[in-house]
Amino acid sequence: MNIGQASRASGISAKMIRYYEAIGLIPKATRSYSGYRHYDERDIHVLLFINRARAAGFSIAHIKKLLLLWQDRRRPAREVKQLATSHLKELREKISELQSIAETLSQLIAHCRGDDRPDCPILDTLSDKDATQEFAETSKPNRLHSSVRQSSSKQCVKTK
Repeated sequence: MNIGQASRASGISAKMIRYYEAIGLIPKATRSYSGYRHYDERDIHVLLFINRARAAGFSIAHIKKLLLLWQDRRRPAREVKQLATSHLKELREKISELQSIAETLSQLIAHCRGDDRPDCPILDTLSDKDATQEFAETSKPNRLHSSVRQSSSKQCVKTK
């Protein structure tokens, strides 16, 4: 099948299939006499594997390792489990960071009047050098939350 058919069969865009080939994630496709890529069922099976691994959030580097492990029938399952466990830990850390960001945004939104006044605790916090750096890093959410509370409490006492 050609790249368009492989794309439809695997759920991966033709552009990404070419990219995966370029970076060595998949082997170079065989070519027809006219230069078109040709894929067989085995290639589609590999592309489906990659698509499912991407859907599970694995990085390209991890997918390369998973493909090697998948293709090695004598692999120890513990290596796959270690990779998946490590990935799960990373996902949980990201979830925690995103929850922290969501909590901060929620606090900012709750303290913003959202009216015609120019006072805005959201902009004040984002323009605060220390709070902005912490917000970008998301590694020190507690200090950011206290900065948000201080900034928004200042805004709450202001009245016009």
